[in-house]
Amino acid sequence: MVTISEQSLKSDKKVAVAPSPRKRGRPRTQLKTGSVRLTGAEALVKVLKSAGVRDYFGIVGANLSGILKSIVADADLNYLGVRHEAAAVFMAASLFHASGKVAVCLGELGPGAFNLMAGMGTAYNNHLALLVVTSNMPTKMVAPPSGVVMGFDGEKLFEGATKWSFQVRDVRSIPQVAREALRRALLGSPGPVHLNIPADIMTGTAEFDVNELNIPLEYTFSPLGRQVDVEQIEKAASLLAQAKRPLLIAGGGVIQAEATEPFRSIMNMLGAPGITTQMGIGVVPTDSPLFIGHAGLVGGPAVVRAMKEADVVLAVGCRFSSWMWEDGKPIVKGWPYQELIHIDINPDKLGQLCPASVPIVGDAKVVLDKLAETLEKKLKSKQIDEAWLSSLLEEYGAHRAHIEELAAASNEKIHPATLAKLIGEVLPKDSLVVYDGGHTTFWSNELTPALEPRTRFNDPLMAQLGFGLPYAIGLKYLYPEKHVFNITGDGAFGFTLQELDTARRYGLNVINIIHNNASWGIIKSGQQRHGFELGTSLEGTDYAAIAKAFGCYGERVTQKEEIIPAIERALASNLPAVIDVEVFFDPHPSMIYFRASTPVT
Repeated sequence: MVTISEQSLKSDKKVAVAPSPRKRGRPRTQLKTGSVRLTGAEALVKVLKSAGVRDYFGIVGANLSGILKSIVADADLNYLGVRHEAAAVFMAASLFHASGKVAVCLGELGPGAFNLMAGMGTAYNNHLALLVVTSNMPTKMVAPPSGVVMGFDGEKLFEGATKWSFQVRDVRSIPQVAREALRRALLGSPGPVHLNIPADIMTGTAEFDVNELNIPLEYTFSPLGRQVDVEQIEKAASLLAQAKRPLLIAGGGVIQAEATEPFRSIMNMLGAPGITTQMGIGVVPTDSPLFIGHAGLVGGPAVVRAMKEADVVLAVGCRFSSWMWEDGKPIVKGWPYQELIHIDINPDKLGQLCPASVPIVGDAKVVLDKLAETLEKKLKSKQIDEAWLSSLLEEYGAHRAHIEELAAASNEKIHPATLAKLIGEVLPKDSLVVYDGGHTTFWSNELTPALEPRTRFNDPLMAQLGFGLPYAIGLKYLYPEKHVFNITGDGAFGFTLQELDTARRYGLNVINIIHNNASWGIIKSGQQRHGFELGTSLEGTDYAAIAKAFGCYGERVTQKEEIIPAIERALASNLPAVIDVEVFFDPHPSMIYFRASTPVT
C-alpha cells in the first residue's frame, strides 16, 4: 500500500457545519411575545435558519440583495459565491448527498435562473434535497408577461426539475411557504424544490409574530415512517430464511436512511452476496468477503449473473434504474421468476418495474431493523448454496484479475486502469472521492476502494458532465478536514473548470485528477465503429497551465511513475490542484453490459 507523506496530510481551515435534519435535537420551548416588521427577504432567511438551513450558494444579483444582506448580518450563516449558477446547484446537492443537510441555491432573475437549470437534473434525478430561490421582476410585470427584459415564468420553468415549484405572491405568506418548500423537499424521496420571489415581495414588508419565524422544521412533519407492516416483515424474513441463492441490493435509500448497519447485518446473517446501486456505493464494503462488484452492471459479470440467478432478492431504497437493465428491462425480473422483497419509502416505486412478492413501504432503517430482528429468530442456520456463492466470488475474482492485468501492462501512454489503480492505492484513508466523466467513472467505480457510505459520489441518473469539480468543492466546504478528490475526464472538466477560481478564493483545496485522452473518448469510439469521426478531438489544451493561471497548483503527467509523486506534491501544495494525466482510451470490460442495458434500435 502506498502512503502519503505526513506533510501532505495537514488539514485546511475549518468551516462551521450545522447538524443534519435527522440528527437535530428538539430545542426547549421559548415562547416570545410581540411582532417584528421585516422585508420578505429578511423573513425568508430567518425562517430557513429556524429550520436548520445555514448554507447558501450562488452569484450575487441586485434583486437578491435583501437575502445577501441578511446573510452578512448573521454570523451563523454561510455564503459561497460561484462563477456559474449551475455550480451552486451541484454544491448544494453534494451537501445533502454527503450529510443530509439542505442548502439554498440563489439565482438572479432571467439568465441566472436559467443557468441554475443546467444543474437541476443532478439533484432531481438522484433524489437530493435542496432549495432553489430565484428573484424576478415585480409581480405585476411577471403575470401576464409584459415583455420586460429578463422577465420569465419562474414557477413553470422549474416544474419539470423539482418536486415543487411555487411563486410567492404575498410577503405575509413567506414563513408558511418556506416551511412547505422544505417539507416537500424532505418528505418521501427527497428532492429539490423552488421558490420564485418577485422584487416587490423581496423588498415589501409585513408584521410577523416572532414565534412564527422560529418554528423548527421537525415540529412540522415527521420524516421517518415509524409504522411497519409486521405481516410483511414476517413474510420477508421467512423467504430470506429459506433462500438458497439470496441477493441483497442497497440503493441510495439505505444511505439516506442511515441504514447501512442493519443492511450489513442481514447480509452477514445470510452469508449472502451484496451489491449496490451507484447511489448506494459503500454500503457493501469492497473488502467484504461477500463483495462481488457494485454500482450496478458495470460492476462486472458476477453482478449481472447474481441478479439473474438469485431466488430471493432483497432490494432496499432501489428503483432499478437502467444501471441494472438488460435489453431495456431490469435484470431482476421479480415475481413469478424470483421472490422480490422491495423496501422503499415511496409506495409508487414498489412494483413499478419489477413485480414484488413482498412490497414494504417505510423508512429503510426502521424496516431493516425490524427485519433483522425477525430474521435472526427464524434463521436456524445459513441455507445459502455455497457452490453458487463460490462461483460468483470466483467470477468476480477473474474479472478483477483482468482489470489488474490491464493496469499492469506496459503501454506507450498510460492506461486508464493504471491511473485508476494508482489513485485507489494512494488515497488517504478518509478521503472523499467524486467520479465525473462518462466512461472515466467506470474505472473509478472499479478501482477505488469504498469501505463506507457517503465517501464516493457519482451522478448516475443524470450523468451530468462537469458536476465533479463543484461537487468536490461542496464536499470540501462541508468537511474541510478531509481530503477531497475529483476524478474526471478532460471533456467533463472543461464544463466547470472556471470553479477553480471559486476553490482558490475560499481556500477549498480539492485535488482534480484528469484522465486526459484529448477527446470525447466514448463518443469517438462509437463514431469509429460506424466508420466516421466528427467533433471529438480535444487536443492541445494544457489543464495544468490553466490551473496555475487561476492561482492553483498544476502538474502534467505523462509517465505512470510520476502519478503518485504528483499526487503527493498536489496535497503538499495546500492549494486547489489539477493533475493532468495523459492516458489513452480503452473501453472498460463492462461496457458490453452497459451497451446492452438500453440498446438503440
